[in-house]
Amino acid sequence: MKTFTIGISGVTNGGKTTLAKNLQKHLPNCSVISQDDFFKPQSEIETDKNGFLQYDVLEALNMEKMMSAISCCMENPRHSLVSTDWGNAEETPILIIEGFLLFNYNTRVYNPPDPPGYLDGHVWPMYLKHRKEMEENVTWEIVYLDGTKSEDDLFSQVYEDIIQELEKQKRLQVTS
Repeated sequence: MKTFTIGISGVTNGGKTTLAKNLQKHLPNCSVISQDDFFKPQSEIETDKNGFLQYDVLEALNMEKMMSAISCCMENPRHSLVSTDWGNAEETPILIIEGFLLFNYNTRVYNPPDPPGYLDGHVWPMYLKHRKEMEENVTWEIVYLDGTKSEDDLFSQVYEDIIQELEKQKRLQVTS
């Protein structure tokens, strides 16, 4: 059975991991792959002119390793180590991939905390740059979430969209 794949992307520290984990708790046959798990060691991360480590660029990530994990999960969803309860074997496997640069190749607590000016001076400009690149190159539907809404409202919106899309796929399978 074909894996239903969901991508959640957005600015660093924007709630992607929180949303993905909440969806995973509520969706059957669901796995999550987080881009944060594929950062290169700190010794391999470049520093900008302000002294900030450049984590918000593709070069900071081991994308080959991430793509390999995604391929493995899509080919063998029931053998995934990141999956939740595999209820009904007939249910469509769901893979949620979340990260800040998904379409370009949770509140997190940082220890130590980000230096003053890091979000405005580096993270946000890099997000806008990569978002523009993504919008220019993507051929599928992108749904933007309103970050001013509550976590519960965002979850409800995304969950309902997923359920509707899964139902639409089931109807297509029945008619084909």
